[in-house]
Amino acid sequence: MRNIIAQFATRNEIGDIRPLKIGHINDSFIVESKIKGDESYFLQKINHHIFKNIEGLQKNIQIVTDHIRAKLIEAGELNNERKVLQLVKTNDGKLFYKDIDGGFWRMYVNIENTHSYEKITPELAFKAGESFGNFQCMLADISHNELIETLPNFHNMEFRLEQFREAVRANIASRLTKSQWLVDEIEKRADEMCQPERLFRDGLLPKRINHCDTKINNLLFDENDDPICIVDLDTVMPGFVLSDFGDFMRTAANNRAEDDIDLSKTGVNLEIFEAYTRGYLKKVTFLSQIEIDNLAFGAKLLSYMQTVRFLGDYLNGDTYYKIQSPDHNWQRSLSQFLLLQSQEENYEIMKQIVLDCCK
Repeated sequence: MRNIIAQFATRNEIGDIRPLKIGHINDSFIVESKIKGDESYFLQKINHHIFKNIEGLQKNIQIVTDHIRAKLIEAGELNNERKVLQLVKTNDGKLFYKDIDGGFWRMYVNIENTHSYEKITPELAFKAGESFGNFQCMLADISHNELIETLPNFHNMEFRLEQFREAVRANIASRLTKSQWLVDEIEKRADEMCQPERLFRDGLLPKRINHCDTKINNLLFDENDDPICIVDLDTVMPGFVLSDFGDFMRTAANNRAEDDIDLSKTGVNLEIFEAYTRGYLKKVTFLSQIEIDNLAFGAKLLSYMQTVRFLGDYLNGDTYYKIQSPDHNWQRSLSQFLLLQSQEENYEIMKQIVLDCCK
C-alpha cells in the first residue's frame, strides 16, 4: 500500500492508513500525514470492472473539478480547497496509477472535518436541492460532448428496456411465472417512459452534465452543518437534468427504503419533494421550459427505471445487485413499483409543486 501511495505527488510525509467502509464499488482509504494538522489524502482503488475507461473517467473528473474551481475563484469564494475535490497527480503527472497487478488507483486531497448524512429531513432536502442545483448550474456551460459516458446508457430508458426484455425472454432463473404481472405493468408504461430519449432525438430536450448519483450521502457538510462539497464524481457525465432530479426523489422522497420489508407505507413523501424542489429551483437559472415541465416526470422515470433494473436482475438470477435473501431483488422491485404508483397518484400535485417553486 505504501508503495502505491509513493507513486503520487503528495506534499507531506505519510503516516497512518485507514480503510473506509463506504460505497459499494471502489475501495477507499484515508492516508494521514505523519505530522498532525498537515494535509491528508483520500486514496481509492477504482473498480475497473464497472468503469471500463479509467483514463476517460479521470479526465471527466479533472475537467469538472477544474471548471468548478474556476467558477468559485471568479465568484470570489473563500476556502475553495474545501468546496471542490482536488485530484493529486502521480509523480509523472498522470491522473491515476496502474499497479503491477493491473489495479487502478487515484488520490484526492482529503477534505477534513466534514460529515455526511444517510437519513433525510426537509431541511436537509432543501440544502441538497440548493447544492445539486448549484452544481449543475456551474457545469451548465460545459458541452455534453466534452465528457465521456463513464457508464454508457446509464439512464437511457430505451437501453434499460432492451436489457429487461432480454431477461424476460431468457427467463434464466425460471421466475417469470411469479413476476409476469409486474412485467405486464412495466410494458404498459414503456412507451411513456421512453419519451425523454425521443425528445432528445427531436432536438427538444438537451443533454447537460449531470452528477447521476444525487443521493444525500454524496454531499459533505462542514462543522456548522452547511453543505460544502459534492463528492463521488465517477458518474458525472452527460444526461438529462430530469434524471438527476428524479434520482434524488427516488432515493429520498420515499417513505420507506428501497428494500424495506414493510411495504405498507411505501410512497412519495411530498414534504421532502417540495423541500428539495424549492432548494433546487432557487439555484438553477439555465433550465428550458421543457426541462421544467418534465422535472416531476423525472421522479416517475427513475422509479420506473429502477423497477425495471431490479426485476431484470431478479429474472437473471441476481447477477448484478448484491442480495441478502433469494427474494431480495423481488422485494426491491415491488417497493420501487409501489413508489411509482404513489408518484402516479400524486403526479398533478408534484407538477404543481414544481410550478409553485418556479415563482
